[in-house]
Amino acid sequence: MNILLGVTGSIAAYKAIELVRLLTKAGHAVQVVLTESAQRFVTPLTFEALSGKAVITDLWTLQGHEIGHVERAHEVDLLIVAPASANTIARLAHGMADDALCAIALSTRARLLIAPAMETGMWLHAATQANVALLVARGATIVGPDAGDLASGRSGLGRMVAVEEIFAQVAPPSRARWSGKRVVITAGPTIERLDPVRYLSNRSTGEMGIAIARDAARRGADVSLILGPTHLTPPAGVQLTRVESAIEMLEAASRAVQSGADVLVATAAVSDFRPHDPRTAKLKRGDAAARSLVLDENPDILATLAASSARPRVVVGFAAETEAVAQNAREKMVRKGCDLVIGNAVGAQIGFGPGETSVVAVFADGRADAAFGPAPKRAVAEFVLDQVDALLGQKTR
Repeated sequence: MNILLGVTGSIAAYKAIELVRLLTKAGHAVQVVLTESAQRFVTPLTFEALSGKAVITDLWTLQGHEIGHVERAHEVDLLIVAPASANTIARLAHGMADDALCAIALSTRARLLIAPAMETGMWLHAATQANVALLVARGATIVGPDAGDLASGRSGLGRMVAVEEIFAQVAPPSRARWSGKRVVITAGPTIERLDPVRYLSNRSTGEMGIAIARDAARRGADVSLILGPTHLTPPAGVQLTRVESAIEMLEAASRAVQSGADVLVATAAVSDFRPHDPRTAKLKRGDAAARSLVLDENPDILATLAASSARPRVVVGFAAETEAVAQNAREKMVRKGCDLVIGNAVGAQIGFGPGETSVVAVFADGRADAAFGPAPKRAVAEFVLDQVDALLGQKTR
């Protein structure tokens, strides 16, 4: 493909160099546009050496006997903006055209792929979220951002995703044999309200389930993602259902499974209990009811779906354990009726949120446990779906 890569003013601009290398190595023709702010972080020379094409640095270098930005726009098959600053996202959303990148973006009909990079407050601000929603509504694909260390020295949501993840969105992988398969994924925490301002929940962010949903969609599957409350951005190209409570998650997942599913991957960290008598008004410190908490047991979503008449061909559970990970995962596999359980160690500093994780796959067919990691969650997601792919192959034969 003819790819135009827009690089904007962000400390993550240096990562675009590796993205150019990956794209050109894969045989794509790449030309780079550097905004004025981007040139404070990176210089044109490196990009020219890697791409073999002159770097566009301003709108006026495109002008000649033809209208440069219009001609360039017609030549592009894919426009990638990585990293995409809050400023550039706003300008793209509102049709600004006073620099080379935005003028080409406004003129082209090529697919638009955006990898945001900014501080957490800027990403979560209502203005940025509204701009992103506008771009998505027009067909843009948003990749990320990730949570992790930011330029400010703080940790939060806003870090540009790994260039491998951006590269993976350029074209579907060759494993498109998942085309026509339906995958249902539960992800994130559930919350059980005590009163209008308090609830019971856990530290899950849904990152693992989101990574699996993204990779399943890349493989060509029709993906239904049932997602509990999270600050993370769900992947493009999936059918998203947002829920809060365990009962809401069970109802949504049941509907998705009943409509026909080949695979169920239950990564959600479901609250085991809910308040027996949630209050409609805030509990006060002096209230007698605030001193004791009566709980009811929530339904077991995984076991219920695994035992249903519409049971998917492959059922995968996740076991977040603080000790004896493989043993507890094996016990859960038997108890819940799974084909595969992925056990992972969790604790105060591991398992939840950004960073690497280690897992062990335990199989119902008696195969030896398969360990993987430590690795980023996107790599763990690929490992998990590779195991699912093998199980689907066995059940087809």
